[in-house]
Amino acid sequence: MPLARGIAAVMIDLDGTLLDTVPDLAAAAQRMLAALGLPARSEEEIRSFIGKGIPNLVERCLPKGAGGARTAALQAEALALYQDFYFEESGRRTTIYPGVLEGLAQFRALRLRLACVTNKAARFTVPLLEQMGLAPWFELVVSGDTLARKKPDPMQLAHICAKFALATDKVLLIGDSANDALAARAAGCPVLCVSYGYNEDGDVHDLDCDAIVESLSEAANILQSTRS
Repeated sequence: MPLARGIAAVMIDLDGTLLDTVPDLAAAAQRMLAALGLPARSEEEIRSFIGKGIPNLVERCLPKGAGGARTAALQAEALALYQDFYFEESGRRTTIYPGVLEGLAQFRALRLRLACVTNKAARFTVPLLEQMGLAPWFELVVSGDTLARKKPDPMQLAHICAKFALATDKVLLIGDSANDALAARAAGCPVLCVSYGYNEDGDVHDLDCDAIVESLSEAANILQSTRS
């Protein structure tokens, strides 16, 4: 489905869209599990746990318990360990996806305003963007704990649109998962999904999005074509 004309800003997801963060997320998870004396998880398993924030990832890594206070205490201990380990591991093995830098440069050439929107907490998001050299591209960064709710809730997207003083149909979201597609549809924003992300092991072709792109550069080319 072709995008409407007049897109004025682009919001971009972080994990699985801008950056491949799985190796660092997995390294932190393995350290957490080892510290707790629990069985290791494969990197592919951990990849499928990504998408709804670190607390959800940690919960999925843990064995299924019987519930109750003991399970809650284990989850709290595991989350604290994970956050410490991930703070140490973040950025060590993370890589920028092909086409990201080219796409960001093309967006800027099109005079589009840029925001990063992620379910990752700000204490991890901001240093990672800075370490990877991506921070200067973004006028606004909205993390998973910036507001009361996060994707798939539309609150983050509505917040960005309000900050940019733009109607929601003029602000495009680019992401990789159902969280992104659902948030965009609820907010009234157009949405493109990349073909290479995580999506909790789901098929990106099943998502309700306006198009699937191979890279951010391809997304920029689509936006350029709407101006021709």
